[in-house]
Amino acid sequence: MLANIQDPRLIALNSWLQAVLPTPHFELTALRGDASFRRYFRAKLADQSFIVMDAPPAKENIRPFVAIAKAFAKLGISVPEIFASDFTQGFLLLTDLGDALYLDLLNEKNVDHLYEKALAILPRLQICSQVPEWQLPNFDQELILKEWQLFHQWHLSTHWRVEPNTQEQYLLTNTFEFLLQEILLQPRVCVHRDYHSRNLLSLNNGAVGVLDFQDAVWGPVAYDAVSLLRDCYIVWPREQVMQWVGNYYEQTYEHGLIKKISRDEFVRGFDLLGVQRHLKALGIFTRLNYLYGKPNYLNDVPRTLNYVLQVSEDHPELKKFHQFLLQNFPPSPAGIGQGEGPT
Repeated sequence: MLANIQDPRLIALNSWLQAVLPTPHFELTALRGDASFRRYFRAKLADQSFIVMDAPPAKENIRPFVAIAKAFAKLGISVPEIFASDFTQGFLLLTDLGDALYLDLLNEKNVDHLYEKALAILPRLQICSQVPEWQLPNFDQELILKEWQLFHQWHLSTHWRVEPNTQEQYLLTNTFEFLLQEILLQPRVCVHRDYHSRNLLSLNNGAVGVLDFQDAVWGPVAYDAVSLLRDCYIVWPREQVMQWVGNYYEQTYEHGLIKKISRDEFVRGFDLLGVQRHLKALGIFTRLNYLYGKPNYLNDVPRTLNYVLQVSEDHPELKKFHQFLLQNFPPSPAGIGQGEGPT
């Protein structure tokens, strides 16, 4: 076990594990963190290994994770099994799916194969019609506005100290309204919402392990494909991305998730949804730095911003917004090429 008398939650976690594990004798190792208040540990026994989630109830709610895990598992998606839970303290004992994260494995030789497997899961996930004991939120105007405000407050104002004048504020408002209307036109499905290389694992049995799904919503059909194919932590050539998008469109169409939408219309929706998602990500990365003291996430800003610059240049409705971005945030070579996300 880990001993830290200055960490009351860790003391409580050790006590809980001694009660729920098959033996009170275990080794607890901290795992690399993520962008939330959750912490993860690996509990090793003599012949078994588990993952332990520590989610402070005042900051995190583990109920959606538990409910969505059960719903996804019924669809044949490889998610962690929940062996024990304590909703009052915010503790979960989970399957150890290993450490083979997509981000650590991806290279030019295997990316087609790994992405093909990851994309094949999405139609299964998207047909999830209900999650017992939890109501998935709607990715609606209110939620999209909150994400837009993250970009405005933390990336524009706090990080770059940009205070838009009246004309620029009008431009930003029009840009938001345009993106909002385009996003709301997309067919609605169950959306993982963080379906990218840090939340996917290559499992020993050949399956893809899916993590970090507690923020799932009812939302636009292209959302998870954007998360994966225009990943904030790793970049691939645009031509290759468009090939994957085309393949995904065919899968989605065959599964009946989209109707009467041409490939060009689907690609347009994919592009514009990506702009919205990456603007949100810019706000989150800078907020993590300034509010929570996690400066490593600033390494992901140039890569993410370049996605927005590239796509906004391609769509006439975003030309003025593209110019606004260029004036305030010039493109960076750090966002070009494969790149690496921080741990």
